[in-house]
Amino acid sequence: MFTYVIRRVLLLVPTLLGITLVVFTVMATTPGGMGASLLGKDLELRPAQRKAYEVYLNERFGLNQPLHVQYLRWLRRVLPVGFKKVGAGFPSGWTFGLKVPDLGYSFSRGRPVGTLILEALPITLLLESLSLPLTYLIAVGTGIRAAISRGQLADVGIGTILIGLYSLPEIWVGVLLIGFLTNREIIHWFPSNGLHDVLAESMPYLPHWTAAGFERGWLLDTLWHLALPLLCFSYASFAFLSRLMRASILDTLGMDFVRTARAKGLSGKTVLYRHVLRNSLISLITASSGILPGLIAGSFIVETIFGVPGMGKLTIDAVNSRDRDLFMSLTLITSLLQLIGFLIADLAYAVVDPRVTYVD
Repeated sequence: MFTYVIRRVLLLVPTLLGITLVVFTVMATTPGGMGASLLGKDLELRPAQRKAYEVYLNERFGLNQPLHVQYLRWLRRVLPVGFKKVGAGFPSGWTFGLKVPDLGYSFSRGRPVGTLILEALPITLLLESLSLPLTYLIAVGTGIRAAISRGQLADVGIGTILIGLYSLPEIWVGVLLIGFLTNREIIHWFPSNGLHDVLAESMPYLPHWTAAGFERGWLLDTLWHLALPLLCFSYASFAFLSRLMRASILDTLGMDFVRTARAKGLSGKTVLYRHVLRNSLISLITASSGILPGLIAGSFIVETIFGVPGMGKLTIDAVNSRDRDLFMSLTLITSLLQLIGFLIADLAYAVVDPRVTYVD
């Protein structure tokens, strides 16, 4: 097991290099490149001024360098190991070792990339931490119910509803939720966008009663603003996972060890929850391998529609503005977490299924 883990960790390095190189090349060879989006902000410049500004941008961001030089310079900044300057002179003034990765500078927002990510990341993690348990509790519960009621009305009804939900696109559902549940002329139950009310800073943290009536407080106000994004983000996930859970349970119920457990006189609930359920989780583990990068990357559609300033919206803004450093940093983080998610899923197989082993 230890040798397998070490081998997989070492393979992360060339894989990440390949991913970042492809993304970097695509961004650099896009018509106009990063300089085009920068120059697009200053359409009133005279030709001479525009040319001088273009020369400045090329020198400022290294766009006049060959492509491989630009990539190696970016790679040197983001690597956690490298040469650090500790004094004057070379080589006596330099040392090789660990260093703090430099994610670069966002030209579109005029701020360091690390600062932008640290601001957007907690918002996405909050939305995901609320969605994840809700999604899996509903998926496992409805999947078990549909499996034990195979062919009956409950199974057909649950399956029909879940397939219908999974067929609805997020962008359409989000627009409908905003149009009907945030509209003052129809049903104004929820806010249409944002994460807090404009007066949230002056609210107490917890809800309470006052002489003027009920005040929801900062915590309840946040949950109120996240209700529709949470619903829009979760419905397709638990619909898919529920059908996956049902199919996995039905497959497990037909295996030899389940028939042996029943032949020993174990009750149906004992067989289901102690033997069948554990082995049925393998399919959910496979599907959950993409959860870890999803926790960080967020939802591009949901965060954009509902105006939630999370990682998904930050990525969309980086693409629209061709912000190379910002988008490359987001790509690096998401790709690393995706590969770690695959590794965790492989190790989890051995936990839930004793037949899976990784021999050193």
